[in-house]
Amino acid sequence: MAGSHRRRHAGSSASTRATRTRIAVIVGVGAAVVGAAGFGAYSLLGDDEAESGGNALSAPASSDPVKTGPPGPKEAARAAGDFLTAWAGGRTEIAAGMTDDRKAALADLTSYREDAGVGTVKLTPGPPKGTKVPFSVDAEVSFKDYVKPWTYNSALEVVRDEKTGDVEIAWEPSVMHPKLAEGERLRTGPREAPPIKAVDRNGVKLDPEKYPSLTPVIAGMRERYGAKAGGTAGVKVWTESAEPADAHDEGGRRKKDDDKAGTPETLLVLTEGKPGTLRTTLDARVQKTAEAAVAKQGGAALVAMKPSTGEILAVANQTGNGFNTALQGSLAPGSTMKVITASMLMDKGLAAPGKAHPCPRYKDYGGWKFENVGDNSFTIQGGTFAESFTASCNTAFISMAEKLENDDLTKQARDVFGIGLNWQTGVSTFDGAVPVQSGVEMALSLIGQGGVRMNPLTMASVSATAKAGVFKQPYLVPQELDGRQFATAPRTMEPATAQSLRELMEATASYGTAAEAMSGLTGQVGAKTGSAEVGGQEETDAWFTAYRGDLAAAATVPNIGHGGEFAGPLVKDVLAAHGG
Repeated sequence: MAGSHRRRHAGSSASTRATRTRIAVIVGVGAAVVGAAGFGAYSLLGDDEAESGGNALSAPASSDPVKTGPPGPKEAARAAGDFLTAWAGGRTEIAAGMTDDRKAALADLTSYREDAGVGTVKLTPGPPKGTKVPFSVDAEVSFKDYVKPWTYNSALEVVRDEKTGDVEIAWEPSVMHPKLAEGERLRTGPREAPPIKAVDRNGVKLDPEKYPSLTPVIAGMRERYGAKAGGTAGVKVWTESAEPADAHDEGGRRKKDDDKAGTPETLLVLTEGKPGTLRTTLDARVQKTAEAAVAKQGGAALVAMKPSTGEILAVANQTGNGFNTALQGSLAPGSTMKVITASMLMDKGLAAPGKAHPCPRYKDYGGWKFENVGDNSFTIQGGTFAESFTASCNTAFISMAEKLENDDLTKQARDVFGIGLNWQTGVSTFDGAVPVQSGVEMALSLIGQGGVRMNPLTMASVSATAKAGVFKQPYLVPQELDGRQFATAPRTMEPATAQSLRELMEATASYGTAAEAMSGLTGQVGAKTGSAEVGGQEETDAWFTAYRGDLAAAATVPNIGHGGEFAGPLVKDVLAAHGG
């Protein structure tokens, strides 16, 4: 920045300028400035010496004209030298007073010592390049018992104050380190939670390079359980945005809710962290199959779990953007929601597998005309509820809307299937949403549209609940590790309803919309297909949820078509290899 420089704050105080007149240069550019206990090439002089010898930073007499224009090389060298002397010597207030922004410089230079843990520092200026002066930094950083040398290069700019003609340092955080931007500071400590070595239920290491879908899952478990697993956090120097001191926990890590920084950058590693071992419910064999399955369809996501216990065996994503759709997605599930709706209707006595049930081609409700999915919208004349369920007849469910209260589906989803409760899986998850709605939106909810939102985790749990007859909260980390409380459903499905629901799902897998996908599987197999309409998409999202023996799984593939055709084969791969 050449030429005159306008102060960003009011000019330096008279006392600060008076202090600066007591600083003088006694050697030329290129000498080192050592800080901590003493001075090297540059030193502070007494009042008599300064006044008798004159000083490049002395304010001009009132009768002298105010200097203008950019500082010359000698002025730049002397100003830089005096500033670096004060900084290196720990005279933070004096160094800050030599800048054009004393308040900001004082806060930043104080943070350099206190937050970054920089102790002894040696600053060596190079020859000025115009008004800019490069310098090298040879420092020592410490945090508790860890100490490490730190060297790097930086630069500063010398400018002239328009009003007084004084030369001063143009203050920017980048003076302290070139990686610092405006509003950022350096920090030393445990930047992240202790690392973990995640293993499956049998002790097999779960390497994210081998199982890429587990990268966000293991990261989430590390954040929560790194310390509990016995690991030790690494100590680093990094950049972050400046914020109040209480934005970090006792270990020095940023509190999650206060994470307002941009992308932090590690500048120095004092010591690497040591991982602790964390046993999970995952099964490396099932995970391998799930990874291969979702790789067949772009954007696919899948979850597999044990209905008898709630243990999650596999989590797989092929989203390509790093988002964990399998556990955190919030998507309309389409007709897979009919598993919950069917259980509600049967609990209320509004439907039974062998009972006659309407499935017209069209059904008007709330000013909308609903029809069944397919190139040729179908109807089932004189059919049963089992026939409507296996064919996924939309109007069979919409026709029941007029007999329901607005919150009936919400209560069934929450109180029997655990949807929307606060699941404690061990990582961050979206646990489903079935809001209370009215009119057309309530009718749409019955078929998995409207405001209903799910993901493969919640839909795998729906099949697991149907198979077991009771909700078992899914989880990835054993409860014993931290004693957290699992979510429990307020009530259990009526035994007769549970038996009928399994009959409906098993019929769907045998000769209904899921038959092609489930063909060839033996044992107790139940399934439900889904195709969810999403605004702005040419095709529907494909959904599929199923169980085989003590294994339940669900998958979704976006913007592709029918669930039985595109999501079903992915679920079948997992059930065929590990169910039964």
